[in-house]
Amino acid sequence: MSKNDGISKTLLVAFALCIVCSVVVSTAAVMLKPAQEANKTLDRKRNILAAAGMLDEERSIEEQFAQVKTRVVDLRSGEFTDAVDPASYEQIKAAKEPDRSTDLSKSEDIAGIGSREHYALVYLVEGSGGDIDKLILPVRGYGLWSTLYGFIALESDANTVAGLGFYEHGETPGLGGEVDNPRWKAQWPGKKVYRDGEVALSLAKGSVDPGSSDAPWRVDGLSGATLTSRGVTQLVHFWLGEQGYEPFLNNLKAGEA
Repeated sequence: MSKNDGISKTLLVAFALCIVCSVVVSTAAVMLKPAQEANKTLDRKRNILAAAGMLDEERSIEEQFAQVKTRVVDLRSGEFTDAVDPASYEQIKAAKEPDRSTDLSKSEDIAGIGSREHYALVYLVEGSGGDIDKLILPVRGYGLWSTLYGFIALESDANTVAGLGFYEHGETPGLGGEVDNPRWKAQWPGKKVYRDGEVALSLAKGSVDPGSSDAPWRVDGLSGATLTSRGVTQLVHFWLGEQGYEPFLNNLKAGEA
C-alpha cells in the first residue's frame, strides 16, 4: 500500500468518525431538549416560590406552584392583557426585539437593561377568598460584572416586601455574590417599597440602624461590593417605579388592573 493510500484511508476514517459523532450529538440534543425545557420550567417555578418565601423542599414543586396564577401585564398601560400566551412568552427575549420592546433613554435606564419589553409575566398567589395574597414580579438590572436576574415578591398591599431572590448573575463570590446569602435575603421580608408615593427601598451604605426613621425602607449594603449594592437598589427603583410595575400596582390597588 502506498503512502498516499494510507493517508487517504486515515482521512476517510476520520471523516466517517466525525459524521457518526455529529449524528450522535445531534440526536442526543434533540432527544434531551424536552427534558431540558421541563427542568428549566421547574427551576423557574422553584425560584418564584423561593422569592416569595413559599418553597417547601419536602413537597413537589408542581404541587406548590398550583396555587400560583401566571398573568401577563402590559407595562405601557399597567393592565392585564391576553396579547401574548403566558405559557410560551419569553420575556427576556422580547426585550431584545425592537417590535416588542421600548428603548430606554439614559435617564430612564437606571437599571442598565437597555430596553424594556412591552409585556411582563406576573405571578399571583390567591387566598382562599380569591383575593391576591402575594405578587411575584420578575426583575433584572446590572451590577458590577453582570446582569442580575431575579424576582421580588410583595404582600397583598403591593408595598410590603415578602422576599427577594436572584437566580442568575455573575457577581464576585464573597462580595457581590452575597446577594445569594440567606442571611442577607432574610432582611427583605417586611421592608416597605414606597414612601410618600415614591420608591424609597434601597440598600444602605453599611448596616441599617434598626432605630432610624429610614429603617423600614433600608436593607444592609453588601460589604465590599458598592457597585453591586447600587445595582440592586437601581433595579428595585426601576422595576417598582413608573417605567416598571408601578402603574400596574396602582391599578391593582384601585381595582382597575
